Amino acid sequence: MGLNALFPLLPEVCRISVLAGEQILKVYDGACPVEVENKSDGTPVTVADKQADALICSALSQLTPDIPLVTEESVGEIEFKTRQAWSTFWLVDPLDGTKEFIERTGEFSVNIALIHDSKPILGVVYVPVTRVLYCAYKDHGAFKTQVPADLSKVVWQRCAGSEEYRIRVKSVQADSPKRVAVSRRHGGKVENFMRALGEAETVKMGSAIKSCLVAEGVADVYPRFGPTSLWDTAAAQCVVEEAGGQILNQSGRPLEYHQSESLLNPYFMVVGDATYPWPDFP
Repeated sequence: MGLNALFPLLPEVCRISVLAGEQILKVYDGACPVEVENKSDGTPVTVADKQADALICSALSQLTPDIPLVTEESVGEIEFKTRQAWSTFWLVDPLDGTKEFIERTGEFSVNIALIHDSKPILGVVYVPVTRVLYCAYKDHGAFKTQVPADLSKVVWQRCAGSEEYRIRVKSVQADSPKRVAVSRRHGGKVENFMRALGEAETVKMGSAIKSCLVAEGVADVYPRFGPTSLWDTAAAQCVVEEAGGQILNQSGRPLEYHQSESLLNPYFMVVGDATYPWPDFP
């Protein structure tokens, strides 16, 4: 499969992510309190996660019936030995930042990525509350646009490939404070990292949006020294890389997306400027 073969899918994947976001907002803005369940790993799940998952699974299955998919909510239904044979697959987090959704910070996103040979070649990150859409495709660039309330105005779907919407990372100035994207629940390892940086400013944000802030130059670095899964990072990694940045593991290599039993990531660092001497991993 050539890298360009699936590029025409990007506008439709953007539309699917926005429709999932609309479904999430119906729950988020609803009058009734959101019921929260705990999955077997202790992480929370809501009806919004499940409804968005069902919408995305149905839409992607219709769009590309020959490409299998893994989502956070459905991965338990697929045996590892089945997944292990996939070289190309969709990797989806229908609601990244469920805790942010429950706490009503608005800092959650819909993440859809297409993986080919262990690398993300298409990525869409949509933020329903702010209606901000990030998207990217391998070797075509990364883009950001504002989605209108009236989705019939489809011009927003044409953002990919337009210089007007292109985003790029920013280089780091040694004598300027470093802007560090962090979770509201970041721990001591991240605090130590920021102390090692010297003068630093925190940019607090939830979900994959933190990586996208690095991609658009709002933040310089996002250190993640806690547990994440592959679906948390894949879509944003495509955006970051196409904007000129990198998501690196402790060995200084880009994260890869191999099928595994756990589908867990190692510690990683999202950097806009990979030439800067960032502090070591903990």
